[in-house]
Amino acid sequence: MTHSRADIEALLDTWSLRPSRALGQNFVADANTVRRIVRLAGVGPSDPVVEVGAGLGSLTLALVEAGAAVTAIEVDRHLVPVLRSELADRAVRIVEADALRLDWGVLLERGSGDPADGSGNRHGRPWSLVANLPYNVATPLVVRVLEEAPQVGSLLVMVQREVGERLAAGVGDTGYGAVSVKVAYWARAAVVGRVPATVFVPRPRVESVLVRIERRPPPLVASSGGIVTYDRVFDLVRAGFAQRRKMLRRSLEGRADPGAFDVAGIPPTARAEELTLEEWIRLAAATGGSA
Repeated sequence: MTHSRADIEALLDTWSLRPSRALGQNFVADANTVRRIVRLAGVGPSDPVVEVGAGLGSLTLALVEAGAAVTAIEVDRHLVPVLRSELADRAVRIVEADALRLDWGVLLERGSGDPADGSGNRHGRPWSLVANLPYNVATPLVVRVLEEAPQVGSLLVMVQREVGERLAAGVGDTGYGAVSVKVAYWARAAVVGRVPATVFVPRPRVESVLVRIERRPPPLVASSGGIVTYDRVFDLVRAGFAQRRKMLRRSLEGRADPGAFDVAGIPPTARAEELTLEEWIRLAAATGGSA
């Protein structure tokens, strides 16, 4: 049983709580929505799942209903007692922490083998991250998980529409930018659904979408300077998109000499938003790669 709108309002009233704007709290109050999220995430019995921003437990309950082994993270100390009360008879590990600051390696390792806490990953399965992410932390959280938590094989996140489109954008898309390239380095991402504002309490002023992100092995490309490093690629990407209206020969001045563009097969008159991930990597390789 997941939370209805009446359940959410009753919990807020009983515990004398108000949704925090600072923490971007908009609680899902629709059973069909949370079950749809679980279905799109492909979560089933005993699958290890980490949920960020568990709130009052609407999505958590749907994950438990599917049989998942859930680790629920919540930063708001006022909500944690409610969450513990609502999930008291469920095998869910609840962690009070800021997902942007915690050690992901430690978190996932500690949830990898204890059947008593409900978060066991005893069969060595990749973790899934499934979350209704607060809009103000969505992008840095997704990037941090991709960079620091290789144990997480897939993500299904509900985010603001503009954020979701940016995460999944490719060359030619309006939202394409440095974050799009960074996500593409680690994973394949796609917008897989839209969510109306009417399913939230309180109702947000923005549209939401569901984004599925499937991790893939990062590209390994050799250059004259060795393997092209992640840091080297994104030193160029950040510089290029910081001045996206400029031609790359100008925005990357001091980082890529004119000859590097010829070697990479990229016109120096191109702009950052015109380059694919593969072209950024070629350009990094042509500048030495391992710097």
